[in-house]
Amino acid sequence: MNAMSRADLARFIADARRLVVFTGAGVSTESGIPDFRSPGGVWSRMKPIYFQDFVANAEKRREAWERAFTGRAGWTGREPNAGHHAVARLVAQGKASCVITQNVDNLHQASGVPADQVIELHGNASYAKCLECEERHELDELREGFLKAGEIPYCRRCGGLVKTATISFGQQMPAEPMARAEAATLECDAFLVLGSSLVVYPAAGFPLMARENGAKLAIVNREATELDACADLVLHDEIGPALTAVTPSN
Repeated sequence: MNAMSRADLARFIADARRLVVFTGAGVSTESGIPDFRSPGGVWSRMKPIYFQDFVANAEKRREAWERAFTGRAGWTGREPNAGHHAVARLVAQGKASCVITQNVDNLHQASGVPADQVIELHGNASYAKCLECEERHELDELREGFLKAGEIPYCRRCGGLVKTATISFGQQMPAEPMARAEAATLECDAFLVLGSSLVVYPAAGFPLMARENGAKLAIVNREATELDACADLVLHDEIGPALTAVTPSN
């Protein structure tokens, strides 16, 4: 591991021919979205609802939808911050091939990254999907029925259970995004981690996969991570200011 400055980060990005950006909760905390595990984070305020409980228990489904429609978890309704916009510039400039994200807040897309270049490992909280046929349902279409009449959403197409399009604890990781993330990781020559504690697997395995495949690995996070020791460059810094400094807008 080599500690680095913002100048070192700028050189890391400049030298990359095919960069993959990997983001965690630390990118979005600057937009006011709480992370999961720190004091005051989401899971210190409310227990996660496991996928099996959502499927089997109507009251757990009702609780999950109450969280979604009242914004208790705080994952939606925020604006992209400087870090998101800096990542979007890297994609627009052709420097970054894609963004692999653990986040579910849709802020990379909102900042201008094309949806097909955002690989969401843990899904997306801004819409819902049927667990049977995968029909997409917009939250605005479901909100009034739940808040006014207490109606738990069911699929308009097949009648199956509908759930926000996030990956819950106990739910199988989505095969297609995982496969896309693996392909992008193995094709890159530089892998940039932004704002992830790198403790949640299998997602946290991608930086190590990149490093073992010969790519350079840089980690930018406010706190130390378990993979700092195997990274080429480590910067403990605020994501937005650091990235803004090294990704000029012109």
